[in-house]
Amino acid sequence: MNAVRTETNCPPASIRALLTRVIDYAGLFPPSQVTMAEAVINYATYRNSNHEWMLGRFVVPAARLSEFIEIAEEPARRDKAGKWHLAVIAGEDIYETISAVKEFNRRFSEFTAVADVIEVRANTVSKIENTLAAMPDSVIPYFEISIGEDLPDLVSALALRGQRAKIRTGGITPEAFPGSRQIIRFVRTCMAANVPFKATAGLHHPLRCYKPLTYAEDAPCGTMHGFLNMLLMTGFARESYRVSLLEQVLEDEFEEAFEFNDFGVNWRGEHFLTNAQLGWLREKGMHSFGSCSFDEPVEDLRNLGLL
Repeated sequence: MNAVRTETNCPPASIRALLTRVIDYAGLFPPSQVTMAEAVINYATYRNSNHEWMLGRFVVPAARLSEFIEIAEEPARRDKAGKWHLAVIAGEDIYETISAVKEFNRRFSEFTAVADVIEVRANTVSKIENTLAAMPDSVIPYFEISIGEDLPDLVSALALRGQRAKIRTGGITPEAFPGSRQIIRFVRTCMAANVPFKATAGLHHPLRCYKPLTYAEDAPCGTMHGFLNMLLMTGFARESYRVSLLEQVLEDEFEEAFEFNDFGVNWRGEHFLTNAQLGWLREKGMHSFGSCSFDEPVEDLRNLGLL
């Protein structure tokens, strides 16, 4: 992978445009599934690292908000980098989740953390409507929706209400990874309806690869989608590129195909996204992705010469 830099150890402007605040840290979830104490220490460390500009929200289940406060209150108070932002994964009872988030934000208004995102599964239009009816204005919802036959109706419902979607792009078994065409269909449907989205699970590595799906010695292996592939495919989808090209971008495993510089990114020497287009894909397209590891994506990007 080629990266043209203007100064030593400074990533190209295109990498900054593409990856700023892109990784929501989900260390509490598989396959890492670390303890709350470990996750909090990790997040505090990342926030004070050279790569903090890539770090997004701390992802926590609604049922563990009290545990988060017990562990994180002191480290967050000492953090001079600013307020911690949380993405809360809703439980089965969405009203209970919303109540917990409201109480969290009310009780800890002086605490340097705020739960300003709720991620909720919604496979029906009525679930979307009921959730929005109870959602406080200060909290942004992301709706994890079905990518099956109901996708167009669900995306339309989100578009009419100015909302955001979420797609699950992997897991800890090969069967948990949707196919390229399924992902592309989701992205194109969202882009056509002006519905931004976030992704979660399976995007540990920059480029598509075949690797163990967990950290266990006997872990199953599978093909994992790359987060650079996913982001750039979304950028080309926003520019109305044909499906066959989007599929090639999403499935490209060769680092030499991608060239980043201070003006944008070139794929296979023929197709270019400017920094402005990268900014639009992050603002209007793919907002972020959840990852149980922050170190792994950073190390991979470093090995590719992009950091």
